[in-house]
Amino acid sequence: MNSKVKMVFTYILLGVATVISVFPLLWMVIAATNKSVDVIAGKLTIGSFIVENYKNLVAQQPLWSSFLNSCKYTVLVTVFALIVSALAGYAFEIYRDKAKERIYGVVLMSMMIPFVALMVPLFRMYSKLGLLNSAIGFMLPSLATPLLIMMFRTNAKAFPVDIIEAARIDGLSEFGIFFKMYIPSMKSIFAAAGVVTFMNAWNNYLWAKVIMSDNTTQTMPMLISNLISGYVTDYGMLMLAVLITTIPTAIVFFALQKNFVEGITGSVK
Repeated sequence: MNSKVKMVFTYILLGVATVISVFPLLWMVIAATNKSVDVIAGKLTIGSFIVENYKNLVAQQPLWSSFLNSCKYTVLVTVFALIVSALAGYAFEIYRDKAKERIYGVVLMSMMIPFVALMVPLFRMYSKLGLLNSAIGFMLPSLATPLLIMMFRTNAKAFPVDIIEAARIDGLSEFGIFFKMYIPSMKSIFAAAGVVTFMNAWNNYLWAKVIMSDNTTQTMPMLISNLISGYVTDYGMLMLAVLITTIPTAIVFFALQKNFVEGITGSVK
């Protein structure tokens, strides 16, 4: 009887936690279909104003060009960040020496430096290099993050050294070992790192706002910021923009959810 009561209590607690977690997303969807006055009034039923909200959004902001910019920048950042960070993490673990350990220590210590402290020197440097309003300028600060390098190094500890030695004896190059043997066995960590990188790049507002001053290069977070910077905010239109912005990250997360959990827990297959 006690076990049944405990189980019922557990399910009730999980149900309440689920409702609390899902409600903001549900409210966002509902708000996107209602007028601004209805959103302010707290209306919790689906409305019929989503088409008008979409027309107003497209009329006021370059919605789809901003969406495509976010897609382009995010995909590029994710692909190159995974390659660079994976190479760094693999090299730090497989090719050990005292100098590399010192460098790795410096890399980890850099995690304690807030990004806002780096923005001014980065902006001045990128301005002199002519990288403002460019994909390269947006990408470079995110290509080798300490967190990703640490994740890949931690998972590289589970990669059998005997296999590397056997591959070298068979004449496989170091890059061949990395791309043909290491990467296929680390799908889970690549999925986990890919989800983290994709979400960070997609939601990157601060650096994008600093480096992108042209409206033709703005991203979705910048577009949302523009919607709330006026004297009067249309909350229905704003929630529709937020909903559209949320869809890609939700798709990526749910598509890689299983591998994400495996990668975070450090499992290797």
